[in-house]
Amino acid sequence: MNVKLLAVTENAEALIEYAARVCYQSTGRCQPGTSEKFLQRLISQGHESPLEHAYATFHISGCSRAMTHQLVRHRLMSVSQQSQRYVTESNFEYVMPPSVADKDKNEYGKDMEVVRAMYAKWKERGLKNEDARFVLPNACVTEIVISANFREFRHIFQVRCTRHAQWEIRQACCEMLKILNKKAPHVFDDLLPLIEKCGGE
Repeated sequence: MNVKLLAVTENAEALIEYAARVCYQSTGRCQPGTSEKFLQRLISQGHESPLEHAYATFHISGCSRAMTHQLVRHRLMSVSQQSQRYVTESNFEYVMPPSVADKDKNEYGKDMEVVRAMYAKWKERGLKNEDARFVLPNACVTEIVISANFREFRHIFQVRCTRHAQWEIRQACCEMLKILNKKAPHVFDDLLPLIEKCGGE
């Protein structure tokens, strides 16, 4: 899996501070170095609406449709995903869960070849991609571009960077958290312990 940051709001922390200070009519107090304590106080008080003014966009590739089906459930997020209607899956790649790889990856590979043959059969019988895809597994590799504001990313990380989350979405979200923390540490730093509790994915 590859997680790539495509875009992020420039000077995000300063923007969030300014937006929040409008609420208190204290924009004149915005100075270099004032964001850290101010943002930490906002978050600790649960005043997270100003975080919605900052956005990030990621391109996630080499992941399974099982993972993206979970990710798109976060509805305050914009999504563009590889189509199985306009893109043929004749030679689809697939993701193998670690639990399968530890047991019998050869058998799993054989099963994927059976599915590939099923897809080819229905294509040969004249089915369009949009109908032939019904036999494809959640293991199919896909790619997706997502955009969300920082408040939504905090929520996503809080529920997906935990041991209770499925391994693949946890891996993707832990990587996004590490990337965003480098861009806006005073917004995401308090969530880093989630990664450590999951074994440092």
